[in-house]
Amino acid sequence: MSRHDAIAHATRHYDEGGFLAALQDAVARPTESQTTGQVPALHAYLADYLVPAIAPLGFTGRIHDNPDGIHGPFLIATRHEDDALPTVLIYGHGDTVRGYPEQWRAGLDPWRIVIEGDRWYGRGTADNKGQHILNLGALDAVIAARDGRLGFNTKLLIEMGEEAGSPGLRELCRAEAAALRADVLIASDGPRVSAERPTVFLGSRGGFTFELDLDLREGSHHSGNWGGLLRNPGTVLANAIATLVDGRGTILLDALRPPPIPEGVRAALSDITVGSDPTAPEIDADWGEPGLSPAERVFGWNTLEVLAFKTGDPDGPLNAVPSKAKATLQLRFVVGTDWEGILPAVRAHLDARGFPMVALRAARTEVFRATRLPVDDPWVGWALASIAESTGKRPALLPNLGGSLPNDAFSEILGLPTLWVPHSYPACLQHGPDEHLLGSTSREALGLMAGLFWDLGETGSGILATRTAQRET
Repeated sequence: MSRHDAIAHATRHYDEGGFLAALQDAVARPTESQTTGQVPALHAYLADYLVPAIAPLGFTGRIHDNPDGIHGPFLIATRHEDDALPTVLIYGHGDTVRGYPEQWRAGLDPWRIVIEGDRWYGRGTADNKGQHILNLGALDAVIAARDGRLGFNTKLLIEMGEEAGSPGLRELCRAEAAALRADVLIASDGPRVSAERPTVFLGSRGGFTFELDLDLREGSHHSGNWGGLLRNPGTVLANAIATLVDGRGTILLDALRPPPIPEGVRAALSDITVGSDPTAPEIDADWGEPGLSPAERVFGWNTLEVLAFKTGDPDGPLNAVPSKAKATLQLRFVVGTDWEGILPAVRAHLDARGFPMVALRAARTEVFRATRLPVDDPWVGWALASIAESTGKRPALLPNLGGSLPNDAFSEILGLPTLWVPHSYPACLQHGPDEHLLGSTSREALGLMAGLFWDLGETGSGILATRTAQRET
């Protein structure tokens, strides 16, 4: 059997309905990690669906309760062939955001796959059930083509709390470092740069969310009688924010800006077009850091976004000076940003500019850190060449995703080189109503992942030797 046979087996899995049947079963199991009281359902996805699904592939494993004792569990499973072979860690998450069934278009149901043309609708089809189920199908294709072998060892980590911020993941990785020891991470989450172009990304931007709060007095006061005499918290807070980011989205505080874009990252991004899908919003050419391309702005730079701002009653404004104002801001940041210094820097900045009355605090305890595998790592060229051979297309290389993922658990705690091969696309509507996966992209992805896993069995040991030689020199 050959590489071609493995890819053909994977695409037959799609053509004959195997992938659809597996995904239908998964989507029909609500796994909303952002809703309280869901731990039994999250556990059942692993115990009743995933463990039986991977047993025929030769995996054995155990479900681990969340170290925090509150959130969803984890599955660690292993398929071992030989100590001398490379080991890959495959990651995914089986939890989803809330279903919001009342918000879906008529005829659609978040817990049932509905196919309309190329779109497969259902909660979790794109994020992330469809993506990790697809990778399991590709593994099965290679096992069949190699008469029961892969040519490498495999470890599988599926978490059930990614949509809740991956609580407990880092603690689990520290506690189970030996069980998760591997040579490379290959995972699938997030979107391609476009539906038609296969993509590899090597990490993600970090995310730090903080709140600005101003509480000046008890109650509101008539704007005619007291306007001009009482400090307006909305006005004060708007001006405080304007010292951090200007009216065209440029970050003004140096501590929130990243280091210069490395030449290797800039070169990779020169090949990336952002927002090419027909349903993508029109990019504002005059927004963000001047002098950068759209790809550099979202993948190579930091952005400071005002996620929410409230003062008074926006839905029923009174003729009164409000007493309070509150805003939530988020810094998406790349590697090299001192995220631990964000709050002290913002505090000192606001105090120096006359805003000591504005309270500042982190909005979340968990921080997604910025990560990025060097673009010249041997695994990167290997993955791009494999995908190009399987698809006949030039894959896009993103040094990091614009959004945030818990990649630091793998790159920093487990010390792994990280390759992410996403199977969704920018307009998949993940996290919102009418989430969907594209059938055509899924079929292509089954084939390219089968090719990638085949090549891992053929040349993975050579890539490890090359990386070892580079480290020694």
